[in-house]
Amino acid sequence: MTSSEPKPQAVMPCAPVRYGLIAFGWLNVGLGVVGAFLPVMPTTIFFIVALWAFSRSSLRFHGWLYNHPRFGPPLQAWHKHRVIPLPAKLFAVAMMSASLIYVSVYVAESWLLPLGLSLMLGAVAAYILTRPHRIAS
Repeated sequence: MTSSEPKPQAVMPCAPVRYGLIAFGWLNVGLGVVGAFLPVMPTTIFFIVALWAFSRSSLRFHGWLYNHPRFGPPLQAWHKHRVIPLPAKLFAVAMMSASLIYVSVYVAESWLLPLGLSLMLGAVAAYILTRPHRIAS
């Protein structure tokens, strides 16, 4: 573990919980990798969740993901500065908007589903858009 790496939380002593968190972490790594190739899925959020799961279950996997040459830099930027890059912000909001339009036009049978989805996605979009997109100098 390098000095710039976050201090992981205490590793779970209970084996079933620990192995469950490791499996959950790897599931999120897999979803993040899929998201790197499919434009309809996010990538970074899955890696953030995986990093959290590994911080509670495996110092080795946590260090591997945090220091990964491809996926590590966005995780480090989020951890150190709570930064979401501008292209990621725009892409996230665009995909949420496209999802809302799709659900509203093709899935919803009443106004309740689009309303609930609008409220949820609006809150998520507001959070994303209010995060800085570059490290403050």
